Amino acid sequence: MPSALPLPDAIDAISLDLDDTLWPVMPTLVEAERTMHRWLQANAPRTAERSTVDRIREIRQRVAAGNAGRAHDMAWLRRESLRMALLESGDDPAHADAAFDVFYAARQQVTLYQDVLAALARWRDRYRLVVVTNGNADVDRIGIGHFFSARVASHELGVGKPDPRIFHEACAQIGVAPSRTLHVGDDLALDVAGARAAGLHAAWLRRPDIHGSGDHPEPGFADLHALDRALRATQAP
Repeated sequence: MPSALPLPDAIDAISLDLDDTLWPVMPTLVEAERTMHRWLQANAPRTAERSTVDRIREIRQRVAAGNAGRAHDMAWLRRESLRMALLESGDDPAHADAAFDVFYAARQQVTLYQDVLAALARWRDRYRLVVVTNGNADVDRIGIGHFFSARVASHELGVGKPDPRIFHEACAQIGVAPSRTLHVGDDLALDVAGARAAGLHAAWLRRPDIHGSGDHPEPGFADLHALDRALRATQAP
């Protein structure tokens, strides 16, 4: 199984997770939910009145339980949960698509971590970069799509991390072997263990605002600058 960081000259590509790796996702999701709720208040008021966090979560759990094959597709789960919430509230379930579109547009309004743009610019000149995500962020709408040679998302592929197939698909799309690819992500199980099981190298991005500063079972990097310094230390000039 590959080591946490590659040996000198051992990688040609870096695959990157998005949420909580390149930006903190919870503030974005909270604001997107608020934006959608305001739309529901104007267009489906009975649903808006009943749409507590607990109720929406319960509906989403029911939808996921009844559609195990779609559990990797958060966009579909959200849309279907909205449809069910509208129907149960007595509002027109056809509003689900428009309500989701409002949420989805707001979901792209992320705030990048300060290290992201500089690191991606450096890495683009040295490696092939590819997105590997279980989420539904759109790097083109966010404004960073030009850094990446390819994008692989679970809702399009049909499987998500930690399934080896999503990592292998990313490597295939950029034409780089798994053994010469480093995956970077914030989740120890989905990103680190999943990538290593698929034959990639892996680095854990341990953002202090997400993971805190205590002891952890896996060495990690507080930001992309720290990871870049470690990579440059192991790479031959």
